[in-house]
Amino acid sequence: MSTSPEHSPLGRPSAYVDTYDASLLYPIPRGPKRAELGIHGPLPFYGVDLWTAYELSWLNPRGKPEVAIARFTVPAASTHIVESKSLKLYLNSLSNTRFDGQAAVAERIQSDLSAAFWQGGPVTVPVDVSLAAPDAWGCETVAPLEGELLDSLDIACDRYEPAPELLTADSTAPPVRESLVSNLLKSNCLVTGQPDWGSLRIAYTGPPIDRASLLRYIVSFRNHNEFHEQCVERIFTDLTARCRPSQLDVLARYTRRGGLDINPWRSSRPGKAPANIRTGRQ
Repeated sequence: MSTSPEHSPLGRPSAYVDTYDASLLYPIPRGPKRAELGIHGPLPFYGVDLWTAYELSWLNPRGKPEVAIARFTVPAASTHIVESKSLKLYLNSLSNTRFDGQAAVAERIQSDLSAAFWQGGPVTVPVDVSLAAPDAWGCETVAPLEGELLDSLDIACDRYEPAPELLTADSTAPPVRESLVSNLLKSNCLVTGQPDWGSLRIAYTGPPIDRASLLRYIVSFRNHNEFHEQCVERIFTDLTARCRPSQLDVLARYTRRGGLDINPWRSSRPGKAPANIRTGRQ
């Protein structure tokens, strides 16, 4: 089976299958895009992709529909991503399928997603799956990304393709530790060109990054065509190369499309992933 983006279900008419079919999942290798960034062999970062699925339903043993919100934690070390429309089609295929309970649904999804994100190879770290039934939805949290907002800076922008040369940091100044946030991240789908809207948090320790240059750099993704995960890895790689932080975390939270949001996080050090808390526009 081809795994190139142009052969994915994106931008194509699709029949919505309502009976379980794991073959609908469409994996795309991470390797080629990472190679564009000069990443070969061991990864220069740790991280996960935090997915939220708001449209999940199945049938109980008596045929009554059940619903849940699902969260998937995908290791950045996995060999593949899964194209989001294919994941939507896969989740829809559960809608007329009977399961013995919520735990059985989670187990089935975990097995299928782990196989897809590792594309038949050894599953070093399985995809984590958690389901929230309606009685838990009252505990759902909405909060802004934590950090100092850059968006009020009065800057002129004229670059709308990634421009890492805009980034500057003062290597002569004492190192700082800060978190900077912008809601102006926008990129486009690699295949369809449809806009992807996001918020970005950059937390770092190191030479102080010039904030105006950073905001111009974030804006420079505006006409860029790449998947969410690839954009975040590009941002992480550019900041590492141009600003030389001793520690760096990059988190993007993109607005949902097709009932799914994808929120990549990359970090220079291992540790617990940020909580999967949606922002107000998600």
